[in-house]
Amino acid sequence: MEPYNTTGNLEFILLGLSEDPELQPILFVLFVLIYLFTVLGNVLIILAISSDSHLHSPMYFFLYNLSLSDMGFSSTTIPKMLMNMHTNNKSITYAACLTQVSFFFLFACMDSLLLTVMAYDRWVAICHPLHYQVILNPRLCKCLVIVSFCISLMDSQVHCLMVSQLKFCTNMNIPHFFCDVPELLKLACSDTSINNIVRFLFTIIFGFLPVSGIIYSYYKIISSIIRVPSLFGKNKAFSTCGSHLSVVCLFYGTGIGVYLSSTVSNFSRDSVVASVMYSMLVPMMNPFIYSLRNRDMKKAVQSVFRQIA
Repeated sequence: MEPYNTTGNLEFILLGLSEDPELQPILFVLFVLIYLFTVLGNVLIILAISSDSHLHSPMYFFLYNLSLSDMGFSSTTIPKMLMNMHTNNKSITYAACLTQVSFFFLFACMDSLLLTVMAYDRWVAICHPLHYQVILNPRLCKCLVIVSFCISLMDSQVHCLMVSQLKFCTNMNIPHFFCDVPELLKLACSDTSINNIVRFLFTIIFGFLPVSGIIYSYYKIISSIIRVPSLFGKNKAFSTCGSHLSVVCLFYGTGIGVYLSSTVSNFSRDSVVASVMYSMLVPMMNPFIYSLRNRDMKKAVQSVFRQIA
């Protein structure tokens, strides 16, 4: 079977979550609500941090950028899926597919690195409280976010370049709701061995290293908390980490599920379900976790609501 040598008019078909026409209206309403909650929740977090001077600290500066990244993450996949459901047109152009791949990895990697930076922030706050403002000064905080963005951009462009080198045959059906790299590799007619090696190496680098940094940070945090004599002091220290730890478990738990389902299982629907958790529910849940578990954030969000009302 001859692969395509040109990509100008190449289109893929996104089969989505279900091909059952009776489920389409239900799924459409469900994902509209998920997207609205995601955008509104993260916008509230951004407004609360911007308007409350008590939240102008490194921890909330990183949370501000995490909310921006979460909105970008969910906006990469959900609007296109909703448009396909609404118009009953499941096609996506080659250029749009590459763009989706690029932004998906940009925001996914950005989330991962920001969570790692936030773990470092909690380590400094608990283990070196007297030097917290000196170590995590505004200049360093901005540098950490910029470096995270640059690394994420490099990761996204490598994946985009990797996909752009593939040649595709007549089967253009992607059993997913967005252009997922593992599914694109399965459709390719050209040799994908180098692509799989690069994908594996980048998964190790941008998955294992951030997780290792978070585990090391919490090892130092727990070691420091254990030495605190009072029970009140221990509870206070743990409470400052509760929200971040919940988000980390949710993000990496679903992320590992996506990776394992795409490599271990041959059943594509397993990967689709895991991707829904990873790319939709995690960005939606983050604002709720931080606003419900953090007293200062809860007050700031309530203040924003009062100003709007």
